[in-house]
Amino acid sequence: MTDTPIKPKRIMAATGLSVVVVFAAAGGVAARDTIPTQEVSVDVEILATGLDHPWSIEVLPGGALLVSERSGALRLVRDGEVSAPVSGLPDVAVQGQGGLLDIALARDFSTSRTIFMSYSTRNDTGLGTAIARARLSEDATALTDTQEIFRMNRFSQVGRHFGSRIAVAGDGTLFFTIGDRGESERAQNFGDHAGAVLRIAADGAIPADNPFAPGSSDATGRQAPEIWSKGHRNSQGLDIDPKTGVLYAVEHGARGGDEVNRPEPGRNYGWPEISYGRHYTGAEIGVGVAADGYEQPAHYWDPSIAPGGMAVYRGEMFPEWNGDLLVGALKFQMLVRLDLDDETGEVLSEERMFKGHYGRIRDVRVAPDGAVLMVTDEDNGSILRLSRTPESLD
Repeated sequence: MTDTPIKPKRIMAATGLSVVVVFAAAGGVAARDTIPTQEVSVDVEILATGLDHPWSIEVLPGGALLVSERSGALRLVRDGEVSAPVSGLPDVAVQGQGGLLDIALARDFSTSRTIFMSYSTRNDTGLGTAIARARLSEDATALTDTQEIFRMNRFSQVGRHFGSRIAVAGDGTLFFTIGDRGESERAQNFGDHAGAVLRIAADGAIPADNPFAPGSSDATGRQAPEIWSKGHRNSQGLDIDPKTGVLYAVEHGARGGDEVNRPEPGRNYGWPEISYGRHYTGAEIGVGVAADGYEQPAHYWDPSIAPGGMAVYRGEMFPEWNGDLLVGALKFQMLVRLDLDDETGEVLSEERMFKGHYGRIRDVRVAPDGAVLMVTDEDNGSILRLSRTPESLD
């Protein structure tokens, strides 16, 4: 992890880009559109539709897609065909913003068939976020050996801010997020899993190098040992740059104050003591935008874009985007590209793409061939694939 501080910047998005959209004969968006962007002309292809609020997507060996639906189903998509629900899921509680949320493949998936899932579940005091692991059958119709490996330590009746994005590190450990559960003060309680980025081993154990692991110099016994960083409102984007190893998180603010952070061990990112947004009532949040002991975001948005999933782009298809952050936005229904400085990681500029054309972008992933996959959080959700147009090829 780097310790280089980054000052936040609010950068106006590029405007005035033309969009070429070909409509199907029956109306609506065609199966393939060609859209020019600042750096390259992009083909946007609809791979599948008819999904119920898809939340996460993963590419399996061979090219099939594994997709979670917030309503509690896990499905396989192959050649545009959506499968029946995969059996063997853990006990998912679908309520409010909760349900079956993120999915992630183990680093050794090709041999182990292990996947990880985040989801909301219920106990006798209410709802909370949990993580499970399971083995996906060879025909991808069933999960076996399903085991809950983490459950947050305080449930509540609130049905929002479950967080739930997962990033699998190179050593096989899991970083994942939990929101403040709609109770903002919990984000400053280091004994509470809410409002945090957390890290566990693939079997749920506490990594010895976590900042508050038993025996570590900063552990007092009052902190939850799974915690990596605190002071996050509701992070629904999380990814690790495969080249640099830097962890990035994107979180929802209130009215303004959506943030990009680089969570580092033991650090406090301020919510709700500092924020670049305001409460929905218009009242100020905390003590302002900065205070001693709290980290500054790498970037923020005001007004909010309501960020969903996020990916660090590393791939051959769009070399112009290498090292940039691709952030899905629910508000304004767009994909945001943040151009990062290669040396410092500073956000240099922002580009807003596809605004209003495809719906609420919930997840963003980079496929093995360098294409970009997105899912739309709608009743009739879609899977979209972004590829380079032939005219843009060298």
